[in-house]
Amino acid sequence: MEQKIGAYLNSKEYQSSAVRTIERAHDGEHASLTRKIQGFFQNKFLLLQAMFKPGILSPEEFQSMIDFFIPDILIQDTTIPFRTVTTDLISGEQIVFSEGPLREAVMTSSAVPGAIAPRQSGEMLLSDGGIISLVPVNATRREGADIVIAVDITRGLFSDEKLENAPEIRDRAADIAAHHLTRHELAGADVVIRPRVGNLHWSVFSHAENLIAEGEKAAEEKMRDIRRLIPLLQRFRTRRGTPNVATS
Repeated sequence: MEQKIGAYLNSKEYQSSAVRTIERAHDGEHASLTRKIQGFFQNKFLLLQAMFKPGILSPEEFQSMIDFFIPDILIQDTTIPFRTVTTDLISGEQIVFSEGPLREAVMTSSAVPGAIAPRQSGEMLLSDGGIISLVPVNATRREGADIVIAVDITRGLFSDEKLENAPEIRDRAADIAAHHLTRHELAGADVVIRPRVGNLHWSVFSHAENLIAEGEKAAEEKMRDIRRLIPLLQRFRTRRGTPNVATS
């Protein structure tokens, strides 16, 4: 997978994509002053674009990205049981996909509001599952998992950014609400893995190599807790056959 990510990031398709433009606007951690100024104006331009269409990234561009990484198979044909969680913007309800085309399910659950247009499915208008649940522990339990190992990459609550206008204050309020809802849901997981990924924007794919390494390191740090679940797994196996173990 690391090689595949590297190949995509070096491709002409990615370098000329709207995703790359979004990344340039938000990846200012190691940027020069000139690069930060460019990022500032790119961000303002992206916000202006978002006012006139449902998503900055075109459906064709997003489809191409998904097709590069995700095989064209059905969810029910995956080797490991798989689910995606999405949000119906009409009813406000959480929707879980357990069957159907894998690519379509991943596209729908990844439709970040503002960046990617929601997808119509019958009478539903489906968008990112993170609107309701950033780490879907409860949905994983409802789908039958006996043990849940959750991966939390949400940002920390503290922020020293200046709040100078109404949209910034609104976004900060939403971040605070999401943080506390996520903490409440994570309490239901058996193990929580927290990679040290900082406050990177979701679009900063060029940091993939370092982020993968941080994920591996965080998982290793939790191996003792995971091994402690083995007796519990054995009890489930004795009680009703092979247990369901899920990572959310």
